[in-house]
Amino acid sequence: MKSGEQAIIAGWVTSGHRVLDLGCGDGELLATLVAAKQVRGYGIDIADDNVLACVRRGVNVIQSDLESGLAGFRDRSFDTVILSQTLQQIHRVEVIINEMLRVGREVIVSFPNFAYWRHRVQLGLRGTMPISKTLPYEWYNTPNVRMFTVWEFDRFCAARGISIVDREVLSGDSKIRTLPNLRGQLAFYRIKIGSGSN
Repeated sequence: MKSGEQAIIAGWVTSGHRVLDLGCGDGELLATLVAAKQVRGYGIDIADDNVLACVRRGVNVIQSDLESGLAGFRDRSFDTVILSQTLQQIHRVEVIINEMLRVGREVIVSFPNFAYWRHRVQLGLRGTMPISKTLPYEWYNTPNVRMFTVWEFDRFCAARGISIVDREVLSGDSKIRTLPNLRGQLAFYRIKIGSGSN
């Protein structure tokens, strides 16, 4: 994860809070939050190598499949639940988002924006699935099972009464304010149940 991406997430996490990082990978983000924000956190990942890397970093980690949900956690067990660049790999998107909103007071989600203009050009003019820094895979080896956009995630939240507390969209290291669905490569959302939408 690049420093600009970490900075957005870290900026939305309050010092000393309880954090759950889903699909935590090697634990880099959670280790950074523990060091910089003194959070009390747990990571969840399914891959053996990632779990071992987390243990080596001193990150509390649970080996589990996100597709099976978060039944082991009580309601509001965490202040913040993070799902960074993993949502597009989840089969049961609505289930995992509901579970995250159940166990966390706030949720941070990031994902690649499939409507980014260069992706549109690759598909429209070349007739090939887009490949970029945020989508580095070929069509046959991608872990992504969902292809969605900033605009579609906005609509998803609105239809379910999910409040968007904050949203940042990046292209490289630049924050995109105008036409984010067209110009943004990577989207970050801070969401919760109830009022407080921007």
